[in-house]
Amino acid sequence: MALKKLLQLFCVSKKDSKKKGKSIDPLWRASAPHSSLSVTANKSRLDPCSSRHECSSMISSLARTEHVTGSNDYMSFNQFDVVQDFSDHHYAKTSPGKATKDWVKAIQSEWNLLQKNLPESIYVRVYEDRIDLLRAAIVGPAGTPYHDGLFFFDVRFPSEYPKCPPKVHYHSGGLRLNPNLYESGKVCLSLLNTWWGNGCEKWGKSNSTMLQVLVSIQGLVLNDKPYFNEPGNKNSAKTTAGEKNSLVYNQTAFVLSCKTMLYSLRKPPKHFETLVAGHFHEREHAFLDVCSAYMSGTVVGSSAGSSDRYACDKCFADFKKSLTLYTEHLRTEFAANRSRLLELERPASAVDEIVPTS
Repeated sequence: MALKKLLQLFCVSKKDSKKKGKSIDPLWRASAPHSSLSVTANKSRLDPCSSRHECSSMISSLARTEHVTGSNDYMSFNQFDVVQDFSDHHYAKTSPGKATKDWVKAIQSEWNLLQKNLPESIYVRVYEDRIDLLRAAIVGPAGTPYHDGLFFFDVRFPSEYPKCPPKVHYHSGGLRLNPNLYESGKVCLSLLNTWWGNGCEKWGKSNSTMLQVLVSIQGLVLNDKPYFNEPGNKNSAKTTAGEKNSLVYNQTAFVLSCKTMLYSLRKPPKHFETLVAGHFHEREHAFLDVCSAYMSGTVVGSSAGSSDRYACDKCFADFKKSLTLYTEHLRTEFAANRSRLLELERPASAVDEIVPTS
């Protein structure tokens, strides 16, 4: 029921796959610089009756050469694109298995649905030569300890798909910032059959989609009170002790989210370099202001001007100390990120030194 309401909120429906969305226009894309390759989600582009090689050839005919871009290209960073290099993908060395017509058709359907219906805060890249792989970036929702963060997930569609759910790996950096996201990269979600659930909460081959998985992670996992995601903590919701523990958990989650930002800035996943650079460049000042407010006692995730304040106890003192440290690290990385973008945007005439001829 919660998933159904969430999908309605984002105007997402499997039956509504023809809903007009942010489609990829190949004519516009041909003249717009970009850090990845573009392809329209048209059924003629990926024929389910074709072999894997033929599918890749069709995609290749639409592909363009990748090149380095500056922050201006962040504004034109497509939510869905086809790219080539999958070498840093978590499942790169996993065999895709035998391709069947039904399997390719199912993936084609996923591509179409994602291209047309992705919420504005979710970005997806699929791979020209490995259509079983996918990478997604999810922006942390406002009002949560994950706000303004970028969270990356690698996905593989097994050969049994869609009879079984996709395999999803979270880029954790060894951090546990949510009860559902393990240090190992495991994503604990009933829709992925990695946790218990009833009825439509579990994966169904005829009614579950990759889009639902991504929206569920963003809305149900990265929520405002993740402490209660842990089954053992649910019964304490709305109790004094439970809410206090939730506030403390959010402090820890926010600090770990800051640490995740540092990882992304220092080593962004392939094909998301432009997104990472532009996203944090756009939000750095507001984010640092929020960090200052949190260090002054404002409750993590609360709205601007909120009167909610932390008690000045040891937990808050520890939180303030950790956040002060990571805020300074972020300030340094934001400055480096800004310098890189400025360097990329400098015109060639300002970079190349003219050497006079003798």
